[in-house]
Amino acid sequence: MNNHIYPIFDQTLQRNDRENMLNQKAKVIWFTGLSGSGKSTLAIALERELHQKGILCYLLDGDNIRTGINNNLGFSEADRTENIRRIAEVSKLFADCGVVVLAAFISPTTEIRNQASEIIGKDDFVEVFVSTPLEVCEQRDVKGLYKKARAGEIPNFTGISSPFEAPEKPALAIDTSQYDMGTCVEMMLDTILPLIGH
Repeated sequence: MNNHIYPIFDQTLQRNDRENMLNQKAKVIWFTGLSGSGKSTLAIALERELHQKGILCYLLDGDNIRTGINNNLGFSEADRTENIRRIAEVSKLFADCGVVVLAAFISPTTEIRNQASEIIGKDDFVEVFVSTPLEVCEQRDVKGLYKKARAGEIPNFTGISSPFEAPEKPALAIDTSQYDMGTCVEMMLDTILPLIGH
């Protein structure tokens, strides 16, 4: 007697099944740049634009990562590396679901970004370098972090006591001190929409 209500399938649904349902290609848009450069601001603006176009996307940044899955990590070099590794693994899972991921993290070194790219997959990793100069980022200093770093209260602060290595060949570079938000959004859409099949 066959007690199975549903037929037995040989394998689970694949990524292309989910992408076809969503009518989009999954990618991980990786925003890198100094603190205060505008990474999260750009990612939030892009998320809204993509959502309005019917594209399913999800934003990952310090607010939802550091308070959740990575709340046990500090800011040592080892912890920062583990922070990015976990973010990349989560991004990979979202991409497998067919979702467009917007990941906004300083990720200051070529090595750490290469690690993320390897985990996610080079074809799915789209690097956006928010190239706003240090002096502009420091003038903004929304959270007062640069002031604390200059006072020696925050060790290993990227751009002050710890280096930032600019990407050599990002898919897009945006200096938020040179363009208004509307122009920045247009630049991002021009680069990203073709990659996700729109």
